[in-house]
Amino acid sequence: MYAPTDRTRLRRLPERGSYDRQAVHAILDEGFLCHVGFVLDDGRPCVIPTGYARAGETLYLHGSTGSRLGLRPGMDVCVGVTLLDGIVLARSAFHHSMNYRSVVVFGRARRVSDPREKEEALGALVEHIVPGRGADVRPGDRKELASTAVLAVPLDEVSAKVRRGDPVDEEEDYDLPVWAGVLPLEPTPGAPVPDPRLDPAVPLPAYVTGWRRARSAAGE
Repeated sequence: MYAPTDRTRLRRLPERGSYDRQAVHAILDEGFLCHVGFVLDDGRPCVIPTGYARAGETLYLHGSTGSRLGLRPGMDVCVGVTLLDGIVLARSAFHHSMNYRSVVVFGRARRVSDPREKEEALGALVEHIVPGRGADVRPGDRKELASTAVLAVPLDEVSAKVRRGDPVDEEEDYDLPVWAGVLPLEPTPGAPVPDPRLDPAVPLPAYVTGWRRARSAAGE
């Protein structure tokens, strides 16, 4: 279990919160995109969407060395990941909601400068999105690696929040002649579209045709 802190303790609907390490990891491993919040040098808040990957108790964030995120190693950040599982349609406008699984991480970002750790983190980012892809592609060269920033955020201050289930209406509204229920949502891949410059002799990899995003146990 992650130990709750003043920053991670849920204040609204705390019954939806979880500090279970396995549940947090499952949500992070299922997601692709995170939003990183931080404060600019002039005091203005900023939120940047970016790719990420988890390796043990570290969250690796991908960016450019010239980006607002890449230029500020050593800063305090708040990282959010949300998986949307369904739209909850209630009988009243007030009680409409969404079924979701989310994780919020607070921590201080560290610039990954060690070449081996950086290479492993970038490899983890590729494998996180499409498992098996890393073995096929050309690794980054010196110029590409120099222009890529990787930030590491320790999974120390972490909490998860999950909403699942049916609408919760006021008791007097259950007799209203209004349809209520849940519209489930999940990512479904379409047919792969080849690059126009792709050599027709290059076969379509099985990891592309068979790609599926496995639902984590936290979403059951």
